[in-house]
Amino acid sequence: MTQQRAQYIPAAGHDAFLPLYDPVFRLLMRERAFRDRFLEQSDVRPGHRILDLGCGTGTMALLIRKRRPESVVVGVDGDPRALAVARNKAARASLAIQFDEALADALPYPDRSFDRVLSSLVFHHLTHEDKLAALRETLRVLKPGGWLHLADFGPPVGWYASLLARLVTHGGRLRENLAGCLPELMREAGFRAVQQQSHHNTLVGTVVLLAASAAGA
Repeated sequence: MTQQRAQYIPAAGHDAFLPLYDPVFRLLMRERAFRDRFLEQSDVRPGHRILDLGCGTGTMALLIRKRRPESVVVGVDGDPRALAVARNKAARASLAIQFDEALADALPYPDRSFDRVLSSLVFHHLTHEDKLAALRETLRVLKPGGWLHLADFGPPVGWYASLLARLVTHGGRLRENLAGCLPELMREAGFRAVQQQSHHNTLVGTVVLLAASAAGA
């Protein structure tokens, strides 16, 4: 077992919590508004190949496929149990989505495979080194002119999110996000035109929606 695999955190934090993942996410994250905004800002167009990085139970991948039916959607995650849920959800919805098991720092795709990579609420689970490795691997699989759209916890906006950030006990993985380090990590990995498009306040903190270009990759 690799060190990265040994440190891997499943989508729900623990396998026993997986059945609760989707309903809890809907409750805590104001999910519909969050995912609608994230998809709109990702500018997915007909014919695009989309990678949902850290797809979990497949909710975002299914939404992309429903809203952008002329796109090709691939979901990848390191959690086989979450992927089983995602495949069942896609089958019930009669949606053609490829789901693959892999970690973010070793994607099983050729160079320049995707027009967009979307990743939501994955990077706060990663160490500093794993964040950089995942970003570099993402850059590798993006086509020149493609874009990474990343949504994850960031600096708190508003009194509630600021209070929560002070009260919550968190390790270095989340602390780096709350300090606003993600944009600089994206630049360090080789991305250009890094920008924060918006933010989304939830019951568990502020989520920032970031975008970065693979121009010149």
